[in-house]
Amino acid sequence: MSVEGEGLEAGKRVLELTSPLALAGISIFFFTTYFSDYIMVPLKSKGHVVRALEERGFQFEESVEAYVNPAAHHTRNTSSTSSFAAMSPSTPPPTTVDELQARTFALLKRREITPKVNADIRLVQCAGRRDNPNSFLTDEMGLQNGLTKWLIGQPRFLSLTLTSDEAASLLLEERLISKSDFDRVLLGNREDFLVPIMLDLEPLPLEASGIVCGLAGKLAGGSSAPYKAIEMSYLSTARTGIVMVEEKDLEQAIEALRVEEGCEYEG
Repeated sequence: MSVEGEGLEAGKRVLELTSPLALAGISIFFFTTYFSDYIMVPLKSKGHVVRALEERGFQFEESVEAYVNPAAHHTRNTSSTSSFAAMSPSTPPPTTVDELQARTFALLKRREITPKVNADIRLVQCAGRRDNPNSFLTDEMGLQNGLTKWLIGQPRFLSLTLTSDEAASLLLEERLISKSDFDRVLLGNREDFLVPIMLDLEPLPLEASGIVCGLAGKLAGGSSAPYKAIEMSYLSTARTGIVMVEEKDLEQAIEALRVEEGCEYEG
């Protein structure tokens, strides 16, 4: 499902989108891309997801084929609950984001899942060009050639998201990108760096829920006083949850996560 969240900063948008699904006990994969946010859910949960989003004010907009929130700045109803499946059949569902956050970090601690950081990896979020119909084929070939070049460069981190209605969205190491890449084939700002904080989620069952929301609540929600809210993006993979923060916020993000968990820091 594609969700547009205009009016909210990236970190707040992650929290806004994931909290109703987490409180409903629905497991998700979440992708922050250059253009949109994508939520992948089990097919059997689609009806529950639609209902949970609509209860929070999101509406499906035919013109953009995505869910949008007309009241993007509305106050979150963190006391709401749901009749959907909870995180565990024997445990009552959490009723607030704060309670869900506490459960998330308790689960990570029980499973000995520790955030890992390598500050040497500096990522740039960017996208392929598709803004000029007259140069569409040239732009596509330029992007394909660029991908070949970046893969030859043996990246330690590379993420590529392809959809039918948007240009390719990428997370690339800054060291692999030249100025000419942005001049010719990429959209974005080469000077805005993100640093990934990785969590190995393989010990958790696939149906585990609330992880993305719990982390977003800790960082972007500003609930870890005395820390201010930290801008973040998120990327789910088959085995790993990846929180991405701006380079200037890395130290504060590590400290915020250390309140609950030890955080291994490299570089």
